Amino acid sequence: VIRAKISSEKVVPASDDPLDTHKMIRYEIKQIKMFKGFEKLKDVQYVYTPFDSSLCGVKLEANNKKQYLLTGQILSDGKVLIHLCNYIEPWDDLSLSQKKSLNQRYQMGCGCKITTCYMVPCSITAPNECLWTDWLIERKLYGHQAKHYACIKRSDGTCSWYRGGPPPEKEFIDISEP
Repeated sequence: VIRAKISSEKVVPASDDPLDTHKMIRYEIKQIKMFKGFEKLKDVQYVYTPFDSSLCGVKLEANNKKQYLLTGQILSDGKVLIHLCNYIEPWDDLSLSQKKSLNQRYQMGCGCKITTCYMVPCSITAPNECLWTDWLIERKLYGHQAKHYACIKRSDGTCSWYRGGPPPEKEFIDISEP
């Protein structure tokens, strides 16, 4: 889980096997911050994705000021693979709560399990689970709950959804008619 800018992209063979005709896009990145994965990799220079969107390849904007939150998998050869099933968002599209949670809260939920509820009835089966209902309520995976809540382990070992304080009120000027 990293925050990064995309420096460049290059189409490369998916493997060293000359009979394998599949291609990958290798994005060269400038890592801004790593939130998870540093126990396996200290610095990520490249992320790889299938060339074809039909194989779940992800298209990102390179040579741009846009920053992304990238999640993916570290393969046995040390390459970082990203695809459409990973959570990938432009950094500026994240809510204030998501940014704060990345920096401070999500690590408090590492002992928790999030169970997605696709249809009723659904329930948790263990005290360390949080029930994710965005799909059930809003018909999208990344809805209100994903944008504003974090699944956190409490002192008694149970897990529950936590919403940080409300976003700061926007300043406004009180204009009255003369």
